[in-house]
Amino acid sequence: MDTFYPKKLPRINLLGHLFLCFLFYNPTDSGAVQLTQDNIDNILATNELVLINFYADWCRFSNLLQPIWDEAAEKISAEFPTPGRVLVGKVDCDKENTVAERYHITKYPTLKVIRNGSPAKREYRGQRSAEAFLTFVKSQLENPIKEFFSLQEMNNFDTKKRIIIGFFDTKDVPEYDIFRRVATNLKEDCLFYVGVGEPVRTMHPPGTPIIAFRPDHATPDSENESYKGSLSNYDELNAWMTDKCVPLVREITFENAEELTEEGLPFLILFHKPDDLQTVKLFKEIVVNELISEKQNVNFLTADGEKFAHPLHHLGKSQSDLPLIAIDSFRHMYMFPDTSQMTIPGKLKTFIQDLYSGKLHREYHYGPDPPTEILQIDGKSGPTTPPESTFKKLAPSDKRYTLLLKDEL
Repeated sequence: MDTFYPKKLPRINLLGHLFLCFLFYNPTDSGAVQLTQDNIDNILATNELVLINFYADWCRFSNLLQPIWDEAAEKISAEFPTPGRVLVGKVDCDKENTVAERYHITKYPTLKVIRNGSPAKREYRGQRSAEAFLTFVKSQLENPIKEFFSLQEMNNFDTKKRIIIGFFDTKDVPEYDIFRRVATNLKEDCLFYVGVGEPVRTMHPPGTPIIAFRPDHATPDSENESYKGSLSNYDELNAWMTDKCVPLVREITFENAEELTEEGLPFLILFHKPDDLQTVKLFKEIVVNELISEKQNVNFLTADGEKFAHPLHHLGKSQSDLPLIAIDSFRHMYMFPDTSQMTIPGKLKTFIQDLYSGKLHREYHYGPDPPTEILQIDGKSGPTTPPESTFKKLAPSDKRYTLLLKDEL
């Protein structure tokens, strides 16, 4: 009688079966690319747009986002299969604390947008769904450069905006792609136009593309400023265009306030009446001529006093008191004693330096530092009595990004 031995499953097939199960059922190896200290620099350098989810396994909200993020990564990869356009990644902040510290991550999940190797001005705080992430990526990768087809069209460009104009024989050159990449970084700050071929043949030497800048409120007689550097050098062109598109003095709005607070610098704000363009112009000239050395320490801003009536109320002022100047340190607001004195050389700079020396805060608690000059407020001598900051309320939450009001998880 023959002995029956059960047939054994070949070992290699069993291992292959287990591997396939692991591949399809382990969510950490699907969807978004796991970023580490070893691979992140290369990934950022070789991709135009990178979205990163900084998460922690112990965080409930991170766990809720994880399958959505991986689904979004697969949708985005299918929509943009060309290597180097866009990549969706994730960082385990407990395992990669060096990477987390590098990007100042203090809450989870944090969603960062990296364009051409540099973090965008603001993090992603839109709706958290795979469809919303895909829509966001599409908007980020849209070419912001509009083509014009005659020199006459140039006269109809919006004169209230800063404009960068490119003149090319053809778009099918590496220099145009670099121009497009830099434009995507600055599309919120400038308008971008390009003329190609015959319509602009007289505007540049044959075979030599030109990039030019037109400032806001330019007159018909104003000359455009041409870029003198190499159009083949991304970093050089990016630095020049950033300098032209991002003004030293910016207007704060409810739309960009959160972005500005993320930069972490105190605000020196001119509150003005909407039609008081002369004071705005004067303030900008003073900042450029006297305060440029403080640009790493302070954000110089103008604010429509009608729209931002609430901060004025906290300062004990109304629209009838405009224009006025104040510093918001994100702890307190300190008012410049007399806006008419901003034209006195050194006055505004001393006001800024008094914030960093602690003088304004000391005066708030203890009165003026004798024998230094006493600030005059409404014609009365005495210590400053600044209210709490109001603009900090427009800053990102210092808690998790999972607030119902922000349409997130």
